[in-house]
Amino acid sequence: MAEEQETFLSHLVELRDRLIRVFVAVGIVFVPLAFYARELYSVLAAPLLATLPAGGQMIATDVVGVFLVPMKVALTVAFLVVLPYVLYQVWAFVAPGLYAHEKKLAMPLLAASVILFFIGMAFAYFAFFPMVFGFMAQFAPEGVAWMTDIEKYFSFVLTMFLAFGVTFEVPVIVIVLVKIGVVSVVKLREWRPYVIVGAFVVGAVFTPPDVISQFMMAVPLWLLYELGIVLASLIVRPVAEATGESDYVPPSDAEMNQELDRAEQHARDQQS
Repeated sequence: MAEEQETFLSHLVELRDRLIRVFVAVGIVFVPLAFYARELYSVLAAPLLATLPAGGQMIATDVVGVFLVPMKVALTVAFLVVLPYVLYQVWAFVAPGLYAHEKKLAMPLLAASVILFFIGMAFAYFAFFPMVFGFMAQFAPEGVAWMTDIEKYFSFVLTMFLAFGVTFEVPVIVIVLVKIGVVSVVKLREWRPYVIVGAFVVGAVFTPPDVISQFMMAVPLWLLYELGIVLASLIVRPVAEATGESDYVPPSDAEMNQELDRAEQHARDQQS
């Protein structure tokens, strides 16, 4: 019992140390970016500013909003810059408890997750925002000055970045579900009609209430699901696909004992 408590405390100490490293890394990157906070917000607001009518501009209804919002943008950019380092810290914390075959799968999926998340954000910035803002500008009634608060704009943009970033993670999610044996490729193909309907429901919930926004989230979500099926079918055994089972093979007793020994040794090293 005492050994279990010591192991638990050592894990807490390690978690604390890694969180401190993450906060320090974000702070180191944030400090120089803070001097360019205004420029960073201008880049973020470019898709909207490009569609505003002549003389249109953004407004700040909060007294300190003109300072806090650009700083929030700089902090967000700093976190995105150190995101690979953050995920490395997560990996280093959980890796000792993983089996050898899980470690081989985790690293490529972790790297793919980062890349796909950034691709999703880029899709939102370069494709989704210009089209949606242009659509909204055309429907603004005559005599109405279409201007938005910088805080509300930042909140909207951040929400869309998260929504599209998570949407582009669908192939990774599909592959993980297949590899751990939760679902087979055959079942994923059978669920295709429900996924298509669900994609449009998700698009209706997380995007502005217009058809263009809904399609621009639903269609990529569906196509990425299809991509996940293709990639998953390439990594499962032909027999597993024919029988509707996963190619996941439980680890042997020897592998389990070996991984447990490594985890205990790692805990002792952290404690010392």
